[in-house]
Amino acid sequence: MPKRVVVGVVKSDKMQKTRRVEVSRLVKYPKYGKYVKRRTVCYVHDEKNESAVGDTVEIIESRPMSRLKRWQLVNIVSKGNIIDVAALRAAAKENAAAN
Repeated sequence: MPKRVVVGVVKSDKMQKTRRVEVSRLVKYPKYGKYVKRRTVCYVHDEKNESAVGDTVEIIESRPMSRLKRWQLVNIVSKGNIIDVAALRAAAKENAAAN
């Protein structure tokens, strides 16, 4: 049986060699026919710690590596552009104080 390959977004990179990836999908609501957004959370093995929060990644199904990890990172489709708001505010305060 072929292994599933899906694309998702990294939501957490706080663990070593593990990423929490959310895979979004649209499901048709049976009664009204409206499409509802659903998500699946996958714990992914990232051997080189190369992905970060906000990255879009491609993952593949694998053997169980721990209680929750059943996926492996294939490649990073696109890098995320996370902005550090606290750093921006601190820089703005320094510029305002200097002027």
